[in-house]
Amino acid sequence: MLVREVIRRLRLLAAVPLLALVLAACGGQENSTPATSPTVTISEATAATATMPAPPPEPSGTAAAPASPAAGGESSTTGTVRLVLVPEESEARYRVREQLANQSLPNDAVGGTREISGAVVLAPDGTIVAEESHFEVDLRTLRSDQSRRDNYIQRNTLETSRFPTAVFEPREASGLPWPLPERGEFTFQLTGDLTVHGVTRPVTWDVTARIEGGRLVGTAVTQITFQDFGMEQPRVAVVLSVEHTIQLELDFTFIQERSP
Repeated sequence: MLVREVIRRLRLLAAVPLLALVLAACGGQENSTPATSPTVTISEATAATATMPAPPPEPSGTAAAPASPAAGGESSTTGTVRLVLVPEESEARYRVREQLANQSLPNDAVGGTREISGAVVLAPDGTIVAEESHFEVDLRTLRSDQSRRDNYIQRNTLETSRFPTAVFEPREASGLPWPLPERGEFTFQLTGDLTVHGVTRPVTWDVTARIEGGRLVGTAVTQITFQDFGMEQPRVAVVLSVEHTIQLELDFTFIQERSP
């Protein structure tokens, strides 16, 4: 009996620490306050979403195209310029040195006409628009100070019954200032094809021009020979000699017309 009592008491003493541990654990759970998540209502979530800034767009890897100019903006080029000849303010002439039998000194035979028409068209870069540039002179109207000379030249030299006109088609204006100045004098060379007596050959005119009140005024000069265009050199009793070279002259006035 004594032994059993001793064993029972020993078991009770061993259980005391275990019981204390269990109670301590339970007491800690009851005294600690677990963290709770804040309660968010639907209205609060909606308001928060509305006030949050939008995230930046993801880079696409493609550069943005530059903005195009506004419609109706000013063009980078101007229109063409058309220089139209004014016949009543212009004159085409020939000049040939001759020695007459009844004179001691040579003189110039000069014949001219105002029966001229045509225009030269310049592109936005100042080059000549060949297909729109053309000049024509009515050779049948050439007049000098002697009607006998005029009749001979038209009948035998120019043969105006077969070749009534001279035609010049400009191709290049070398040294022409561009854009055309508003005032002042300048020089340039005008090259193109001249057709006289049924023969076409290239010629170059030396041009001196000036701007006067929107008009282009000046003189153009070139030289040809009778042989160049298959013409017969005049040979008559009253004319001792005629030089081979013919000087062609043009006193001109052009008005400017600009396209849109």
